[in-house]
Amino acid sequence: MVCGYCPRKCNTDRQLSAGFCGMGELPVIARAFLHHWEEPCISGSRGSGTVFFSGCNLKCVYCQNYRISHENYGRAISIERLSEVFLKLQQKGAHNINLVTPSHFVKQICASLDCSRDLKIPIVYNSNGYDSLKSLNIMEGTVNIYLPDLKYYSSMVSLKYSGAEDYFRTAAAALREMYRQTGPAIFDEEGIMQRGMIIRHLILPGYSGESVKLLEWVRANIPEDVHLSLMSQYTPYHKAYLHPELNRRITAWEYEKVLGKFYKLGFKNGYIQERESASEEYIPDFNLGDMDF
Repeated sequence: MVCGYCPRKCNTDRQLSAGFCGMGELPVIARAFLHHWEEPCISGSRGSGTVFFSGCNLKCVYCQNYRISHENYGRAISIERLSEVFLKLQQKGAHNINLVTPSHFVKQICASLDCSRDLKIPIVYNSNGYDSLKSLNIMEGTVNIYLPDLKYYSSMVSLKYSGAEDYFRTAAAALREMYRQTGPAIFDEEGIMQRGMIIRHLILPGYSGESVKLLEWVRANIPEDVHLSLMSQYTPYHKAYLHPELNRRITAWEYEKVLGKFYKLGFKNGYIQERESASEEYIPDFNLGDMDF
């Protein structure tokens, strides 16, 4: 059967060859561990049970995880083994199962979760925002928390840096659908999110104007109780050196401009990342040597 689940609609038979995402039929993961550097309501005190999937339907020139998104580093595992990974993370005390870059494996993930009858913790869908309504409809009733990126407003910018001219149009529809599925955020007595959506936005150097437009769009189109996460951690990676405008970290002025707009628009729920977070220490080490899956 050909694959047409992500917005690329590459219509590849992934049992025979890799799709646009670089992946075949079996799920490929690069790391599974308790992640302590997500938003506080996701990581909590025990960590988020994070599974990094290899491959990606975007080709961001500055991707910090390029080893797995562009170079497809990882290990192919069976549906049943992926289910065991989820359960093992729960046994280790994870607050949730955090699916990172899952868009091209939605069928496989659903099949694995169907095998995980003893899984009792929330499922987090942590994506780049470039999700089709078709794939999100498949995940409805399975995902408890959506954690999407909202990267670009301009089609020219998204085409230049991620090869996706239709990024904003696609992500805008996806975010509306994600909120429809989850509704307002729900937290437990420890302050850990059990249901809801957090929209992440990474501020890019030279593009604070894009950030402002995206904040304005969210304010006008998503219910006001939505949670946002403004990230200042941008660090030049992968092929950013080929784009001088991206080959630096954001300035204090850029950061303050976006933060000022955040407050001016009256957002009340969310997280602000300090500029000091632009550090390599927050980037996971993808090394299968210490993996037990």
